[in-house]
Amino acid sequence: MQKQIQLRVKPEEAANASSLIFLVAQAIGQTPESISGYHILKQSIDARSRQQIWINLSLLVFINESPSNRYSDKLIFPVLPTNAKEVIIIGAGPAGLFAALECIQLGVRPIVLERGKDVRSRRRDLAKLNKEGIVNPESNYCFGEGGAGTYSDGKLYTRSNKRGSIDKILRLFYQFGADERILYEAHPHIGTNKLPHIITSMRTQIEQSGGKVLFEKKLVDMVIEKGTIKEVFTADGDRYPTQAVLLATGHSARDIFSLFYEKGILIEAKPFALGVRVEHPQSIVDGIQYHCAVRGPNLPPASYSLVEQVNDRGVFSFCMCPGGIIAPAATAPGEIVVNGWSPSKRDNAFANSGMVVQIDLATAAEYLTKSTKKNNSSINLNNPLLLLDFQIYVEQKSFEFGGGKQIAPASRLVDFCSNKISKDLPNASYLPGLHSADLSNILPNFVRNTLQEGFKAFGKKMKGYYTNDAIVVATESRTSSPVRIPRDPVSYQHPQLSNLYPCGEGAGYAGGIVSAAMDGQKLAQVIASQLGS
Repeated sequence: MQKQIQLRVKPEEAANASSLIFLVAQAIGQTPESISGYHILKQSIDARSRQQIWINLSLLVFINESPSNRYSDKLIFPVLPTNAKEVIIIGAGPAGLFAALECIQLGVRPIVLERGKDVRSRRRDLAKLNKEGIVNPESNYCFGEGGAGTYSDGKLYTRSNKRGSIDKILRLFYQFGADERILYEAHPHIGTNKLPHIITSMRTQIEQSGGKVLFEKKLVDMVIEKGTIKEVFTADGDRYPTQAVLLATGHSARDIFSLFYEKGILIEAKPFALGVRVEHPQSIVDGIQYHCAVRGPNLPPASYSLVEQVNDRGVFSFCMCPGGIIAPAATAPGEIVVNGWSPSKRDNAFANSGMVVQIDLATAAEYLTKSTKKNNSSINLNNPLLLLDFQIYVEQKSFEFGGGKQIAPASRLVDFCSNKISKDLPNASYLPGLHSADLSNILPNFVRNTLQEGFKAFGKKMKGYYTNDAIVVATESRTSSPVRIPRDPVSYQHPQLSNLYPCGEGAGYAGGIVSAAMDGQKLAQVIASQLGS
């Protein structure tokens, strides 16, 4: 017999199988000996009470029968016939890879063109970036196999449950090597240390099924005839005839936006968010969230999610990384961009989060006009690259006032809010190093002022958050794309190019690994239908 139940247990009880079976038996009026096993369907933490932290569990209990093999039904990927129709996929990030896997299931051969390197080769370029401050424009935290998703923590939580099947995305991650915990935790997370192996396994499956994943293939041009892309060109001179192009280049592929702009292909400016990374000792966040002096061994490092309105402008936390590391995410020399990630165990001594402010067209135009000493007529609100120009300008300012190479400008949190330059900086996770700086030279006034008031408000919500033991690091600016590549809401085609399908974060239609992956799957389905497969 099987029975589904809900339990609320203490962390130490949830971590001990014998204790949990005893509590299960007690809850359903059975003896512990009759409980053959259980499957965890959902698991979450309730830390609202100051007296006791609880683990909420949804369980499928097996009574006097052997538990089923829960995950034996793997998704099947056929070997494609030689005459299968083909689609060119630009970009091997989450949108591109999951689109490729979906294409194979639908009988379409994916040809994935990735500007960066494979995971193994990419790792060497990241080491140079972290240790020597050398930015490879084609191989970094944003470009390469798996895209930004490979080295951006592997957070799989999304609210985009109407885009597609979240369950299928999680099942595929599990099938290719992720821990089964991602299938039931409320906020599933893989970890940057485990993602490369998973991404490599996905690529292997694509190739074994007859698809192709080609590296160091940067899109630089295309032949367009009568509103249709006939061929795409890569930087090495190769040409690829195509019936359909799925564009999944990610939010940092600025050359794609410039290419489209130069060729008169419709793109649009899209509001985004920009700010800083803030880092606390993990022990401070644990103490605030768990109401304790020391986090117990059966609790994960605590996280937070914060949002505030300051003078009608939103400021909010983004990509919070408990037990994590701040990483250099620049994609070109002469700029500093920071992001965050956590290993699977989240066992680093620090917790970091993006803390960002909404950026709109009018405010960005006003700022660029004053900062670049241009007259008002030179800043065109209809320029689709306006917000991209704003993003670049702030990132270059961050480099200018940094400490050389990828040494990032930083300040203690309270000093930042008091407009003081910190005399010294605490230990931090950012490997290239930090330089104490006046962040008012980098951040636009409206961003800095909003962040300052936001930090003070967050300190009232989380007692102990507002402290000089925390640091603020500039600049967190790649929260999403500042450009949208439009598509029809029904056909998903670009309004000017009938066989171009803009997809994922780079096109402005996703925000995170899972939503990008679902967008890739959806567009693969549309393309397969259009090609008649």
